[in-house]
Amino acid sequence: MDIAQLSNQIILMFILMAVGLLTNKLGFMHGQTATDLTNILLYIVSPCLIVNAFEQRFSTSRLQALAIVMLGILLTYAVMVVTTNLVFKRVADANLQRIMRFGSVYSNAGFMGVPLASALFDSTGVFFAVASLAGFNLFCWTHGIALFTPKRPGDHHINWRQILLNPNIVAIVVGLAIFVSGVHLPSLLNQTITYVSSINTPLSMIVIGNSLAAVKLNRRTLDQRLLWPLLLRNLLFPIINILILKAFGVSGIPLYTTVLMAACPVAGNVVLFTLKDHGDTNPAVTLMSLSTILCMATIPLVFALSNFI
Repeated sequence: MDIAQLSNQIILMFILMAVGLLTNKLGFMHGQTATDLTNILLYIVSPCLIVNAFEQRFSTSRLQALAIVMLGILLTYAVMVVTTNLVFKRVADANLQRIMRFGSVYSNAGFMGVPLASALFDSTGVFFAVASLAGFNLFCWTHGIALFTPKRPGDHHINWRQILLNPNIVAIVVGLAIFVSGVHLPSLLNQTITYVSSINTPLSMIVIGNSLAAVKLNRRTLDQRLLWPLLLRNLLFPIINILILKAFGVSGIPLYTTVLMAACPVAGNVVLFTLKDHGDTNPAVTLMSLSTILCMATIPLVFALSNFI
């Protein structure tokens, strides 16, 4: 893949983020507005993008490639979870430990990865990106939320309803059914879904830019211990993902799309889950912001490495 093309696309997305930052500074977007737009992206736009990606002719080889990619993603998550448990278990501050573990494992694949995959590889990229979204939702709403949930003796309950009814998971199931069956949606409905999908990239970047506008980086917020999750999230874990996928024989667009999703910065859920746990959000916001800024350099670097590993 052309690194220059990827770099240009990332620069374009940062320009769109700057638009979001400007809307915040001008007072055009308030907290409730950002929350509403985030919900629209998560529960309406993203599912439409997923369903739209599956609107193509059935191919056994493509379905098999998707299954292999999914297996590689699940193995990558397992490695990340075990690694962060070992690396950060001695961090005394419980709030900081949770943030470091979550931030290292979970990327902002939905908001940044899917728009990049769509821009670079069209519907084929989004088709393979859904494997990363499925893995993210499966682990985030089990392991991820468990990190921020007070433990009770003998409590191993997993809210499968919350996982399975997530709009993105529902969209993946619906999309797979459409792809495998060869059924085509009515023209008017398909066109509506396509129109809604088209706003994913600009709206996602504007919302991210708006969130960055509230960040105040200073000596108090820049905890040196955050360098470790930054290193893991932005570089080491994406490289591990490359090694696992290549060991499974994955190449081409399935490889590039999955690596792109893995190389995305820290997921915004780290802030939401910290708020849910009534913890200090400063380390979470700082980690997410620095990771997002650094990804402008680290995503092209990871892609360059994927061609040499």
